[in-house]
Amino acid sequence: MPRLRALLATLAVLVAGLVGVGTAASPPAHADECYTWPRTLSAGATGADVAELQVRVAGWAGYAVNMAVDGSFGAQTSQAVRGFQAAHGLSADGVAGPATYAAIYALQDADCTPAHFSWGEVDGGCGQGGYAGGSVGEATVRQNLLRAMWRAEALRERMGGVPLTVTSGFRSQSCDRQVGGSGTGQHTYGTAIDLVGASFCGLAQNARYTGFGGIFGPGYPGHDDHVHVDVRAGRTWSAPSCSVSLGAATRSSNLGG
Repeated sequence: MPRLRALLATLAVLVAGLVGVGTAASPPAHADECYTWPRTLSAGATGADVAELQVRVAGWAGYAVNMAVDGSFGAQTSQAVRGFQAAHGLSADGVAGPATYAAIYALQDADCTPAHFSWGEVDGGCGQGGYAGGSVGEATVRQNLLRAMWRAEALRERMGGVPLTVTSGFRSQSCDRQVGGSGTGQHTYGTAIDLVGASFCGLAQNARYTGFGGIFGPGYPGHDDHVHVDVRAGRTWSAPSCSVSLGAATRSSNLGG
């Protein structure tokens, strides 16, 4: 009996060791600091996780597609996911799973901004800082700015990784009037950012492919030294000094440039 008990004890130690080895070999679950997708997403899916995905891939939906962030995985979202996957060397099947999420996590900072843009670049102008005093509440301003930054990240990638700098992001209504705006333009909603750092015509032309609703560049009054892009619904843009391939100019009474 003593020998049997000793043998059993030895076996128990060996089994415990084997279990420990097996557990250590299993990779830990990924926990992203900003947002972690809980499931694979494909056409027909709905929910908050779909909306989070749409924010990050909307800039890859294709030419002249200003994709809604509505939590519904439809044809445009499938197209955007395929575009994102292709741009990052993944199999472009339009299904968002672990590989797609890993590529997003690699681009995403802990505060949810994309790798090459930051909240400090887009907060209040005129030395005010923050996100107060706009045409909508602060939470909505930040939500809109995040969408604009992720589309700017897609624009940067589309242009070969050329560094882009935000020269103006959110403006309070008073700041917008101070710099010559209407006080109710796109910047006061947090939907607009002004960009420099590359060919301005190149920026305006490529922005047509990265989900922006408003695009204003060289030749449009006051826009020869930057390109204004925004995530308003619909499409309106003008850059008369650039190639005619940019298309016919569309103007709006509330440009917020």
